[in-house]
Order: sequence, then C-alpha cells, then structure tokens
Amino acid sequence: MSKQVAVILSGCGVQDGAEIHETTLTLLRLDQLGLGYRCFAPDIEQHHVVDHRRGAVAEGEHRNALTESARLCRGEISPLDELEADDFDAVILPGGFGVAKNLSNFAQAGDGMQVLDELSEALSGFHEARKPIGLMCISPVLVPRLLGPGIAVTVGHDPGVAGAISAMGGLHRSCGVGDIVVDFENRVVTTPAYMLATRISEAATGIFKLVDRVDELMDL
Repeated sequence: MSKQVAVILSGCGVQDGAEIHETTLTLLRLDQLGLGYRCFAPDIEQHHVVDHRRGAVAEGEHRNALTESARLCRGEISPLDELEADDFDAVILPGGFGVAKNLSNFAQAGDGMQVLDELSEALSGFHEARKPIGLMCISPVLVPRLLGPGIAVTVGHDPGVAGAISAMGGLHRSCGVGDIVVDFENRVVTTPAYMLATRISEAATGIFKLVDRVDELMDL
C-alpha cells in the first residue's frame, strides 16, 4: 500500500480560501511520486467571500469552506473533523488567505490569533506521532500556535509575518522562493510559494521540493 498524505484546504481561491496553484501543484507532485492523498477542509462558513476579479468583498454572499474546497479536488474531500493522523503518513497545508481567515483569525488578530480547534486537534496527532508536516505560503504562521514554540519555519522574508511568528515563539528563517526550510527534529517542512512567487513555475520549484522532502521524511 502506498504512503498516504492528508491535504488540508481552506476554501477555493487565494483571497478567501486555499491558493489554487499551490493546491494543484501539491496534488500533482504527490501523484508524480506515487503517493496517495485525501483532501480535508472544515465544514464552516467562510470568514467572507471575495470577488477575485475585483479584489473586493462580495457583500451579502456566503460560502462554505468545505463545499468550496471540493472544487479543488473534483469532489473527493472529507470534513476536517474526520481527519485521523493514524490513517496517514504525513500532512500538507497549502496557503491562501483562507489559512488566515478560515483556519485561523490571523488576518484580523495577528500574533494574538486563535486557530480552528479542528485543525489543532488534527495536527497535534501528526506532531505527537512524529509524522512529517508540510506548510507553504502563509500557513507556516500557524506553527507556533499549532505545534508549540521553537520550531523553524519560513514565509520567505516578509517582515510583518516573520515578526508575528517570532512574537508567538516561533523561529523564522529567511528563504528564497525556490527553497525550503526543514526543522528535522520536529519534521516540519516549509516553503514561501506565493509569498514570493511571481509566476507558477517559481511556486512549483519550492512546492515540489517540499513534497519531495516530506516523502523522504516519511521513510525516516
């Protein structure tokens, strides 16, 4: 049986959900490596809905994060509260503002943020079992709240987000768009992706490295 990876999404679209390119590139690389995967998302109403053509909040519109995330994986998705670490060998979180709006309230609260209970419960199981955890784009900002202080991560070199990570007890490492940061002790792998990428090929380089390293860590 192939190794199995859980992929946690937060909606559909960079401004209010999971980043579409990051998600697709993650799933592509998992498939290229012959790794099985299953997508999960919280069954909650999104913080808000953004018209991605105008870049403005669509007033009065409401969408469900699980329903929207299903668009990214052709309907093959499960509610986040059904994710059990025992059923998987690793977990990966693509970025997008859904991480900061739906999986947490980082967009509003900064380093005073709260993380969705379902996410915290799911990730704690992977961390306690020393199973690899990959996070990209803005999602590494969750690490101090999810996994505890002192874990090295990267979001590239954004001073505001890096400062928030440090304020919460995390360790931020500057990193180029095509590189990764690995905390071997905690089996956490991070890459900047669209925190720095200006085109999809740039994002792909770091994301593929992240998935490759997660694959390697599953064998250790």
